[in-house]
Amino acid sequence: MTAPTSELMKTKQYTLKLICWVFYDWANSAFPAIIQTFIFASFFVNHVAVNETVGAAAWGTVTGLSAFVVALVSPFLGAIADQCGARRLWLISATLLCVIPTALLWFILPSPEYTWPALWGVGIGAVGAEGAYIFYNAMLPELAAPKQLGRWSGWGWGMGYAGGMAALLVALFAFVNDHPWFPLAGGQAEAVRATFVLTAVWYLFFALPLFLTAPPSIPSGKSMGVAVKDGLNQLWTTCKELKHYRHIIRFLIAKMFYIDGLATLFTFGGIYAASVFGMTQEEVLLFGISMNVTAGLGAASLAFLDDWIGSKKVILYSLIGLIIPGSFALFVTEKWQFWLLGLLMCVFVGPVQSSSRALMSRMAPAHMRRQMFGFYMLSGKATAFVGPLLYGWVAYLTNSLRFGMSTIILLFIIGGLILNRMKADE
Repeated sequence: MTAPTSELMKTKQYTLKLICWVFYDWANSAFPAIIQTFIFASFFVNHVAVNETVGAAAWGTVTGLSAFVVALVSPFLGAIADQCGARRLWLISATLLCVIPTALLWFILPSPEYTWPALWGVGIGAVGAEGAYIFYNAMLPELAAPKQLGRWSGWGWGMGYAGGMAALLVALFAFVNDHPWFPLAGGQAEAVRATFVLTAVWYLFFALPLFLTAPPSIPSGKSMGVAVKDGLNQLWTTCKELKHYRHIIRFLIAKMFYIDGLATLFTFGGIYAASVFGMTQEEVLLFGISMNVTAGLGAASLAFLDDWIGSKKVILYSLIGLIIPGSFALFVTEKWQFWLLGLLMCVFVGPVQSSSRALMSRMAPAHMRRQMFGFYMLSGKATAFVGPLLYGWVAYLTNSLRFGMSTIILLFIIGGLILNRMKADE
């Protein structure tokens, strides 16, 4: 076999692995779309909780606490994974930690007595879904060339939004609309609850290609006990040496704020649409589908921009694109105005996320990549409990979801100002 032929085959193999890597975003996206944002969130607040305000506060609390757990364990998991090398096993385990409790949400009935089981199921599932991203994100720089990190990261986010849209479409036409493909009899919201099982099956099925093609684990020869000990020692050493990575520290602090704003927006988007503008369950689903289409197009179409002008500029411009229409959305009263501003914001959601991942992929030292992505997850979750809690309790104390929404704009502004201070040459 000639050298060019061998190189071509190697390139095709890596392209196939990258395509499977991208499809994991498609798989994972069903959980935030159906469970965390549009269907289960609305179902819980309006039909399981005692009333809307108590439901919003409880939902914000469990969202914040699950984010806090992810923030607490992410650096430890990343450091341990760097030591033991079982990257595929860690990814599969975290995925199952989301899939199993999500499937069990079928047993949540529209009654206040199911409030705690619902919150436990969603909380554990969120920890699994977010934890899986530590190992998933760390695979990107192992598969893509440095000059292509931005586009593959963007395509991944674009595929994620497409997956969320597709999952919502299947949920809408298969179960929720007036003429479902699979009609379910009974008066216990069976059609809505069936979408929770759909989410679990969707996630597991479309994650299989990455499970089968992921870069093989490189055995370290260490037992789990030794790997844990060495991982914690490595983490401690890295914490002491973080002063040498000032640019990474500044980026992670900025990300704490603006990703917290996005997480809060996703958490309460469906609730806000249903409660403030009186959208029905079907309208909320259609709004969610439209948001996913717009966000996916934004992430995919602007992916090349990251490799052209740099990740930092893409993030800053996208934050401006979120702040301006988001501020107007606080004051509009017509449903069509909210639709327009919401879709305009979604154009810039994907680029913020994909360029953040690309920026960390470029900056993270290769020998502690999973550990750095553990800190990356920490920066997205360390204060993530603040946004939902702040939103939920401000809405509760003022009896207005609009006041709660205003906190999201503030988080975007703070994050952008901090990131702007990071020098481009760093």
